[in-house]
Amino acid sequence: MPVGELNAFGITKYDNYTSFFGGHPVMSQAYGYGIVVGFGIFFSLFTSLIVFLDYRFGGTRTSSEQFNCAGRTIKTGLIAVDIVSHWTWAATLLQSSNVAWQYGVSGPFWYASGATVQIILFGILAVEVKRKAPKAHTILEIVRARWGTAAHITFLFFTFLTNIIVTGMLLLGGSAVIHALTGMNIYAAAFLIPIGIIMYTAVGGLKATFMSSYIHTVYIYVVLCLFTIMVYATSPDLGSPGKVWENLSALAKVNPVPDNLDGEYLTMFSKGGLIFGIINLVGNFGTVFVDQAYWQSAIAAKPSASHKGYILGGILWFCIPFTLATCLGLASRALDLPLTAAEAGEGLVPPAAATYLLGKAGAILIILMLFMAVTSSGSAELIAVSSLFTYDIYRTYIKPDATPKQTITVSRICVIVFGCLMGILAVLLNVAKVSLGWVYLAMGVLIGSAVFPIAACLLWSKCTKYGAIAGAFIGQWSGLVFWLTWAKVGYGEVNLTTTGYNYPMLAGNLASILISMFVCVIVSLIRPDNFNWDATRNLKMVEEEFTGITEEGEDSAAAMDNAYKWILIWGTALALILFILWPLLALPARVFSKGYFTFWVVISMTWGFTATIISTVLPLWEARKHLWMTIRNTLTGNIPASADLSKHAGDFFGDKADHPSKHGNPYLVEEEQLKRKQEELEQATLPNKV
Repeated sequence: MPVGELNAFGITKYDNYTSFFGGHPVMSQAYGYGIVVGFGIFFSLFTSLIVFLDYRFGGTRTSSEQFNCAGRTIKTGLIAVDIVSHWTWAATLLQSSNVAWQYGVSGPFWYASGATVQIILFGILAVEVKRKAPKAHTILEIVRARWGTAAHITFLFFTFLTNIIVTGMLLLGGSAVIHALTGMNIYAAAFLIPIGIIMYTAVGGLKATFMSSYIHTVYIYVVLCLFTIMVYATSPDLGSPGKVWENLSALAKVNPVPDNLDGEYLTMFSKGGLIFGIINLVGNFGTVFVDQAYWQSAIAAKPSASHKGYILGGILWFCIPFTLATCLGLASRALDLPLTAAEAGEGLVPPAAATYLLGKAGAILIILMLFMAVTSSGSAELIAVSSLFTYDIYRTYIKPDATPKQTITVSRICVIVFGCLMGILAVLLNVAKVSLGWVYLAMGVLIGSAVFPIAACLLWSKCTKYGAIAGAFIGQWSGLVFWLTWAKVGYGEVNLTTTGYNYPMLAGNLASILISMFVCVIVSLIRPDNFNWDATRNLKMVEEEFTGITEEGEDSAAAMDNAYKWILIWGTALALILFILWPLLALPARVFSKGYFTFWVVISMTWGFTATIISTVLPLWEARKHLWMTIRNTLTGNIPASADLSKHAGDFFGDKADHPSKHGNPYLVEEEQLKRKQEELEQATLPNKV
């Protein structure tokens, strides 16, 4: 709303407001510290307790492989939920509503589709990890096995840079919202948020991350459904899609959207929205393909769940920005809340809408939702950095013969150290006045050049180390040149404001990823490799553990070949549908009619409620045997013997049949033991029979 004007819809509470928050928080600082410190410690202790019970009464073995790879047998439901949790950043909840506030109905769609494609296509790489490097702990182990030390160090730089950028975005958004709603010191919030994450991640490793991901994701979905019902069903000021449509149509006449068809909020003909969608698509390839956190989930997955988990995870995640931003982002406009562009850029659109709808309760729900997203994604980043340091620095260049005990100790130390550095990084970004929106758009310029070389490491046998290294660095430098040059030429100067505009960001993002691809291909074709992946298949594990690949069945090598063909066809098709076919089908509607907008909202709500049910029920159903065993043993005090620990270790993330000794597990499941004893008995009695 323009400064000093009356509310367009007669909501006199905000008449003549120059901003929504205006420097006056909704709650006291006590709420901020209570949530960040109190709730953070409580949730950390709660998660640590669950991990302890699982290890003590559920039979899960403690090992370095378990700490960093979670047994490599996680099933489809939990993989999908974990992907949703990883990909639900502070930016997902905040920036998606910001683009809805900026561009109207196209913003949430382009955010969702432009960031779902990468997850779906990553399923191809997840299958390839199982086919070509089933013993790997990190993507960089694969890079080193194929291309050697120079490439390994090159992509170590890019993966660490990715983790730093993602971590910065998580804490920037989290600290900004907590500061705006509670008045808590923004530097204190940035530094204290990681504290709770460190505890349970250091205790339980990757498995603790999966457990916390489930809890966090279910809460986020439940709150999403609550706000959707509020805006489109029960709110006195809105209460229906029709009312939202009427308000947005009326607002477009007095406060039109620049470069949208007729200035309307309810159209896919949005120049700004399309440019954002392309930037979003390009930039997010970097934060998925170059982030060890996603490779970590692929490595931890049960082979048959790798492709299905990523497809399902992408579909489930789509509704979080799409449904939430179509709800809260458009509601902020339909209520004509006095948000400023600066407040929107800081990610304060959802808190403003939630505060208006439910008062202090709405603000608390949003803070907890945000806190869940930040801590869950932050935990994944901690494990990712820990794995990179442990396996790609410590065990590669410092102590290659490190024992399992030394390995897990170093992993835990890395979690603690990087957790503390996370807070320092966020404080520095806040001091520099760097906004969440700026970092989100700039990430593709900085890391997009590593996408094609890393993907080619598993997908293209002819790619050479020279092509990969040259493509990564030349692409990044080209992206920076295009970005800064466009800002200077187009807007006269280079600063945080001009470099944050759409056109410089678009130029930098496209240059980074496309020039990298061009250079990598040309250099590789000059003198191509003919790599057969034997070196990556023969990577060494720290301990002899189950790799996930079986001789027969759905987890066999033959099944993985079929899975690769399946994900290649259906993953590509689904990506094209979400990013190209759907928006093309929406263009004939031009400006949405009331009926068409209602249909659009119904799709978003149905998607959101369905995703909530699947995310809540499927992981529990798949884990039902292990959960029941753990609960029963906890109540009875029965502690499984060491030999029996692994007998059930697969039930939470895989079947008992997944752990036969011939596949590398040092323990035998009960059925295998009985079968072997029966065979021995028959052999012993055979001479007597003769």
